[in-house]
Amino acid sequence: MRGTEGGKGEAAELGADSWALALTPRLAQFAAVARHEHVTRAAHELGMPQPTLSRAIVRLEADLGVALFARHGRTLSLTPAGRAFLASTERALGDVTRAAESVQADADPAVGKVAFGFLHTLGSETVPGLIRTFRADHPRVRFQLVQNYGEAMIERLRAGDLDLCLTSPVPDAPDLVARRLDEQKLRLVVPDDHPLAARKRIRLAEAAGELFVTLEPGYGLRRITDALCAEAGFTPKVAFEGEEAETLRGLVAAGLGVALLPPPAVPRPGVAELTVTAPRAVREIGVAWLDGHPDTAPVAAFKKFLLGRRGQLIPR
Repeated sequence: MRGTEGGKGEAAELGADSWALALTPRLAQFAAVARHEHVTRAAHELGMPQPTLSRAIVRLEADLGVALFARHGRTLSLTPAGRAFLASTERALGDVTRAAESVQADADPAVGKVAFGFLHTLGSETVPGLIRTFRADHPRVRFQLVQNYGEAMIERLRAGDLDLCLTSPVPDAPDLVARRLDEQKLRLVVPDDHPLAARKRIRLAEAAGELFVTLEPGYGLRRITDALCAEAGFTPKVAFEGEEAETLRGLVAAGLGVALLPPPAVPRPGVAELTVTAPRAVREIGVAWLDGHPDTAPVAAFKKFLLGRRGQLIPR
């Protein structure tokens, strides 16, 4: 038998010769005997035959190579080694109990937890509105909210850190299930003193000579921007790259370029936002989850709620 060599916080190895695998089933038995200092009373509490419990304790001591109890007729008392082992055993059993209670609480239909990811651009208005509406019928469900760009959220789905995510473009991968929920118009945002600022509508090809500010490569909106510009017949000349749409809007207001962006939650001074008439400038918003991943009751309820919001996700 061997123990693990890792430091504090590392996971125990569970190979055929590991201490964790060998000892875990017997820790509660040892703790019960230590608490009662009597095998018969401990066996009654555990609901097992007294001879079975006696043999389990003897095997435990043999495996460890130390005496955990001193025998005094029908009663027992802990040896110094037994007291040291009991302290660690009680901590371990407490950790297991708390872990079990935590996962049960997260799965509880009334007060469980949903780990929900979404794009930064949906965080100021869309997601708060969704959660407010959902919690009208599920007032005690808890949310762990994660804002990130699409690819990062997909990786967190795969890692098990998220239950669901709202993202764009809608992913197409064999290990994911994704459903289109809505679409959001994109506008060409220009400085308010730009020659185009007086326009209400524009064909994207008319901006071919402009400097663009965009999100960094890997962001869904960047891929959509590049694709729309290619459809309009040009490759955008990128002056600045950022990580958040409202930062880009600020760069546009400072006169550093133009951008294709979804509408802001509140109007931003210093910019004009033009409707793009060609090509059709929209981004699809969808919900994704890991295929084959079992849902807890609160996750299933929120998923059903989101799927029922098709065409109504984005405030008009």
